[in-house]
Amino acid sequence: MEFSPFNNVIKLCLQGMNMEDKAMPEEAKRLFLQAWEEAADDHEKFLAAHYVSRHQKTPADRLKWLETSLEFALKINDDTVKSALPSLYLNISKCYEELGDLETSKKNSELALLLQNHPSDKGPFYHGTKADLQVGDLLTSGGISNYKSELKMNHIYFTALINGAGLAAALAKGDGAERVYIVEPTGIYENDPNVTDKKFPGNPTRSYRSEMPLKIIGEAEEWTKPNPEDLQKFREKLDDSKGEIIN
Repeated sequence: MEFSPFNNVIKLCLQGMNMEDKAMPEEAKRLFLQAWEEAADDHEKFLAAHYVSRHQKTPADRLKWLETSLEFALKINDDTVKSALPSLYLNISKCYEELGDLETSKKNSELALLLQNHPSDKGPFYHGTKADLQVGDLLTSGGISNYKSELKMNHIYFTALINGAGLAAALAKGDGAERVYIVEPTGIYENDPNVTDKKFPGNPTRSYRSEMPLKIIGEAEEWTKPNPEDLQKFREKLDDSKGEIIN
């Protein structure tokens, strides 16, 4: 299932997170349990169980829901879900540690570290910009952030979602035409820590970054461009954001 904020179970999870932000844990728990009850497929059950686990009072109960979430995650051959496995294993490890089972805790911690350092996503990958580039050109780190003009970026960013790259192109600096290039990493890459394991488990936007260059291997001709109203709302959200960019 493609990650979508219009999915009803995801809507309920978003509402639950909003209640958490308002310090209303009982209402958040009710919404997450409703999401679990309405979940109809493995992906929805994986997400709902993850959120229900956050509102359990004992390590044993948290562990039960986390292992339920993991059970459904492992059934899904999807890179969006696989990106959540490190945090799932790490949280399971913490539960076992609290329960005094240090050997099982260590095994889960090691699994978390292994998966965190080796993203499974094989692309294709895209990079959005307003620069006019050619096949064979290399995109390198060191550019100025699209979101904070005073920040020089230590990594080059890309995504496996073409429309996400289209949004990046729309937000990019410059007056040129919006371009979405098909790119190939030339070295190791990692999940983008600015979006991974934030509101949702894992990396649902399939966003990555690398210190090594990206090679342009083509240009995408078709993607869904954000409409002016949505783009303006996104710009305003970025302007209002108080969070720091992990560079």
